[in-house]
Amino acid sequence: MKIVFIIDPIDQLKVYKDSSVAMMRAAVRCGHEPYVMEQRDMYLRDGRVRAFARAIRLNDTTAGWYESDAAADTALAGFDAVLMRKDPPFDTEYLYSTHLLELAEKQGVRVFNRPAALRDFNEKLAIARFPQFTVPTLVTRRASLLKDFLAEQRDVILKPLDGMGGAGIFRVRMDDVNLNVIIETLTLLETRTIMAQRYIPEIMLGDKRILLINGEPVPYALARIPATGETRGNLAAGGKGVAQLLSARDREIAGTIGPIVRELGLFLVGLDVIGDYLTEINVTSPTGFTEITQQTDCDVAGLFIGALERECGAT
Repeated sequence: MKIVFIIDPIDQLKVYKDSSVAMMRAAVRCGHEPYVMEQRDMYLRDGRVRAFARAIRLNDTTAGWYESDAAADTALAGFDAVLMRKDPPFDTEYLYSTHLLELAEKQGVRVFNRPAALRDFNEKLAIARFPQFTVPTLVTRRASLLKDFLAEQRDVILKPLDGMGGAGIFRVRMDDVNLNVIIETLTLLETRTIMAQRYIPEIMLGDKRILLINGEPVPYALARIPATGETRGNLAAGGKGVAQLLSARDREIAGTIGPIVRELGLFLVGLDVIGDYLTEINVTSPTGFTEITQQTDCDVAGLFIGALERECGAT
């Protein structure tokens, strides 16, 4: 298969742990041809979606880990699979990309994850579809409602709806002297909607990333343990990733959500679970492949490419 990855600038990827790189390497091992492009490389001309994509060749090093051909102007329909792996934020340009990719789908292109699902499945708000698995949660821009929620719950997490990697996340308690300025900063003076959730003490045991590939859970989660003095487990915030087998509760959550996201066309999903509670559903560019593979006997990227082959009817 010819597989094109829509990614952030390739030279900015952290090769030693990047899940997109792991996918590329697995694709090559299976005899497929990887290509790369950025959002800016995609365009529409006379009703057809095209892009400037580069074929790449990989080696086993981290420095100089790839070589690429010159970008070629080609129809997206010339690829067997298009993998949308651009990191958040989900901004206006990302929105436009989903519209172009949806047009490409109508021209026969297989896009993973489906563009319409990426648009409709906000990674923070999506948990509202599964209230049986969540802690008390509030979504609002009103400072008064946020303060009332804090008064009820006593200890909460506040976060923006469009962030990643733990950016912009605050833990606040009733005695926090910075409460007003935190709310003002996050809501941009009540002009931006944010999320508040009851604090879950089990974060100290890890913020678990459970990967679903075409609705099926990978057997291991990556528990991201917060660094000393931190309440965020995100690896980007200094957390330590520890692979562990799924618990019974993890399997219950994954077993409920898996068939639903698969039906929506969300081929790769990352569930974030703290203790027994679902906190986010990541659909843009879920990670954790490399850490799980390095610590277990589970080749996550291999599982992903195998599932992609079956979905595309290729070998």
